[in-house]
Amino acid sequence: MDLDGGNKRVYQRLGGPSGDSKHQKVCYHWQAGKCNRHPCPFLHSELPTPNVNGTSSKRPHGSADNSGFSGHRRTPHFNNTWGRGGGRGVGGRGAGGGVVGGDMSVVRKADKVCNYWIQGNCNFGERCKFLHSWNTGDGFSMLTQLEGHQKVVSAIAFPSGSDKLYTGSTDESVRVWDCQSGQCVGVINLGGEVGCMLSEGPWIFVGLPNFVKVWNIQNQLEMSLNGPVGQVYALVVNNDMLFAGTQDGSILIWKFNIVANCFEPAASLKGHTRGVVSLVVGANRLYSGSMDNTIRVWNLENLQCLQTLTDHTSVVMSLLCWEQFLLSCSLDKTVKVWYATESGNLEVTYTHNEEHGILTLCGMHDAHGKPILLCSLNDNTVRLYDLPSFAERGKIFTKQEVRAIEAGPNGLFFTGDGTGQVKVWNWTPEPVPTIQ
Repeated sequence: MDLDGGNKRVYQRLGGPSGDSKHQKVCYHWQAGKCNRHPCPFLHSELPTPNVNGTSSKRPHGSADNSGFSGHRRTPHFNNTWGRGGGRGVGGRGAGGGVVGGDMSVVRKADKVCNYWIQGNCNFGERCKFLHSWNTGDGFSMLTQLEGHQKVVSAIAFPSGSDKLYTGSTDESVRVWDCQSGQCVGVINLGGEVGCMLSEGPWIFVGLPNFVKVWNIQNQLEMSLNGPVGQVYALVVNNDMLFAGTQDGSILIWKFNIVANCFEPAASLKGHTRGVVSLVVGANRLYSGSMDNTIRVWNLENLQCLQTLTDHTSVVMSLLCWEQFLLSCSLDKTVKVWYATESGNLEVTYTHNEEHGILTLCGMHDAHGKPILLCSLNDNTVRLYDLPSFAERGKIFTKQEVRAIEAGPNGLFFTGDGTGQVKVWNWTPEPVPTIQ
């Protein structure tokens, strides 16, 4: 037996310095967790990354050379770091992948939850090649599951200062959950599919077909705002005005009358040719994303359209303001980061690419105050990324796609999926290694 030669081949295969990475390839079967060749002529590790001036030249997932940087148009002190954070992947402690402690027999987990584990009867235990967890990654964990909705959870709201969580569904109901016990303490049947929901102060707003339901959780005042044509998909509040994105492409506005204690019709914004499915306010601007694949920028003072953004090639599903940036996601499988030029117009400064359409975005901070972006994809996963680097922090797996994500207080966040299930998650500080 060629023991020395075999050891040398294995050493090179694992990325030893005697191997020339220019001529080596990573084993495709090893990446899939299925390689059974001993020895294998290909690498059972990622290719080493060359360093240039002490920094990694390996571009993180989603980076592109044509990411839209144009330094001469930016402010002099603008330092663009989007997508430059490097690779903090999920293949380490949280994912349960790779070789641990030198044990070559450890199974590399496939990126899929074990169906037998879900049913409670997987016999493989730690040897199972599929995940026995609903998530991978560090710093967060699932606390509990809330069962009750019969169809897609389309909206989640956590009013500030309240001890109740509100969830809306296409099963035509809003459920109220007690945050201490996790029990459902109320079901409100609305007679129409819930398209969106928003909490602002003591007010809860629910978007329904052809109207917006409003109630005040302090004084129990209820009202219905008529005017929308078709489903109400998006709601946002700015000062004393309520904006609603509707199925016919209009954005309806109501203004709160303090004296009469009610919302009165104020205006209607026209421009989109198909349904308005996302709304966000930032920097005295209203941003609207539509099924017509565009984003419109509106001046909140005179309610005029300032700019129409046409870079997406499919439905603009969700919008998010982060610092001086606007983030948008689409079924075209991209997240785009927009930044205002000196002229005031928005341009794409970075594009993050996914392998599947993106349904919704949610921004929050982890236990250490670091900004995190959650992206729900239509492959039944939620991806978590550090901002602004887009380094991957982890994944959440669900039985059906997540349509609603909401950040809560004290490190909590919530996801609602197509089965009607709501999961409660918690950001936790990562353990600090101790020196023995």
